[in-house]
Amino acid sequence: MSSSTELPASDFASLERAVSHGVVQRPLSTEEEQTFPQLTQAGSHTDAYLEETRTGLVLAQEAEATPPAHIRSPSQSTLVSASFSHHGPSDPEKRVKESDVKLVTWLEGDPENPRNWGTGKKWLQTFLPSLLAFLSGFASAIITGGMPEMAAHFDVSERVVNLTVCVFVIGFGLGPLILSPLSEMYGRRIVYIVSMGLFAIFTIPECVTDSFAVLVVFRFIAGCMASGVMCNAAGSIGDVWSVNERGNKMATFSAVLFASPCLGPLVGGYITLGAGWRWMWWVLLIFSGVVWVFTSLLLVETYAPTLLKWRAQKLRKETGDSSIMTEQERQGRPLSEVANESLLRPLVMLTTEPIMTAFSAYLCLIYALLYAFFFAYPIVFLPHGFNTGEVGLCFMSILVGIALVAVTGVPLQELYYQRQVAKHNGHPPPEARLPLMMGCSILLPISLFIFAATSIESVHWAGALVSGIPFGFALVGIYISANTYLAVTFSQYSASAMAAKTFIRSLCGAAASVFTLPMYEGIGNLWAGMVWAFISVAMLPIPFIFFFYGAQIRGRSTMASSS
Repeated sequence: MSSSTELPASDFASLERAVSHGVVQRPLSTEEEQTFPQLTQAGSHTDAYLEETRTGLVLAQEAEATPPAHIRSPSQSTLVSASFSHHGPSDPEKRVKESDVKLVTWLEGDPENPRNWGTGKKWLQTFLPSLLAFLSGFASAIITGGMPEMAAHFDVSERVVNLTVCVFVIGFGLGPLILSPLSEMYGRRIVYIVSMGLFAIFTIPECVTDSFAVLVVFRFIAGCMASGVMCNAAGSIGDVWSVNERGNKMATFSAVLFASPCLGPLVGGYITLGAGWRWMWWVLLIFSGVVWVFTSLLLVETYAPTLLKWRAQKLRKETGDSSIMTEQERQGRPLSEVANESLLRPLVMLTTEPIMTAFSAYLCLIYALLYAFFFAYPIVFLPHGFNTGEVGLCFMSILVGIALVAVTGVPLQELYYQRQVAKHNGHPPPEARLPLMMGCSILLPISLFIFAATSIESVHWAGALVSGIPFGFALVGIYISANTYLAVTFSQYSASAMAAKTFIRSLCGAAASVFTLPMYEGIGNLWAGMVWAFISVAMLPIPFIFFFYGAQIRGRSTMASSS
């Protein structure tokens, strides 16, 4: 095996040579994984493209046909096969020819590197995906403010009208399986612009159709398009902020994900009262159109692999040197392979990884509760004389809880985490992310028991209303902690981990939108609420188990990080 010459600006080749020949027989450190992405399974993740060199180019070193054991695909016995490997072509002869490949890197202090942008530009590129995420969440629930009127117009029952929410949320889950690979291949901006533009277009038939079947079909398609932001927004934030900087930004984004659907019934209810249910759709169309134009003008590409690929293309054109390429181009992964990984690996993780299974189950409960309450609140508050607009106002209590966790729970969690950073010399275990979830897992059943006990017509409505505050607090606190824990634990497979939990949680949210009304009608308000409370009690031990035994469980995992 020949040796290639490393450029003076980097020790890239020497480390890869040592790993290839078995000199380095240990898991790579976080810093090495981020600097040398071809040695990990995280080749397309922004954090894996941080290398800066004086010249902006570094010579690649050919690798052996078989990668070292510690960086192989986790198991040949699972569906996660060699097709998921990111270590380049499998043909040994082709690998030898790659010895002269020059990989494009960032220059030292490169102004085009999103991590080096000014604070104002970073915040703008954080705000815009968050705005799109707000639009998507808002669109999923605005129609709950006019369900009775829609049922009367289409001459169907309210149970059937609930399908318009169900299919939209199903689209949330299925869309990322298609759109995530596209963003990896072509960048985030194009996915945002095209998917949200199509979302606005597919909202038009919803404004004018008199066919309920047409409405349901286009709601599903719109949900798939709206998921484009859901599978990319968190990544966009990670593109521009370092790991130590992004904590409060991700917490704010998570709060937006839950706050925006809660505003839907409020806005939809008052629009229906004042202008009729059709105007819910027109307002949604106008809002989505304005947001799309605003975003199209101001949103820029932030995905490092795409930005470096554009630079490599420009250099090849200017110099005529075809050996200049990016790590992503060197891997040469076709769209079919990326799509195969996007579809299969999440399912494998859900069925073979206990951590993934347990936390996804908890997130399923959270998402199901959120959408169940869109149908439970009218059942509880309308008998007290509330109109649809006032029922929407009741969701403000949940928003208060969401705001409280953002200004109290998240900072306290961050304080604890920073102490663990100092205690563990900058490398705290993933379990350091769980204390907020532990506290909220206790608060959630308390809020649900209060809601259940005060949801019957003979009890004053104030109790059910106030229960929304601890409910909103627990909802977002659990989501933030669980989401972060999964991302850190499966750092090399974070995209698949996020796709897995998004897919399964969306299915549960969709199911809740369908069976909540029959459940309340069948067993009554009290026991329907108690069912949710008892399920939350069953979920309560999950964060505690992983806080105390997470290290041992991760040690037996084929995909989780060991530290």
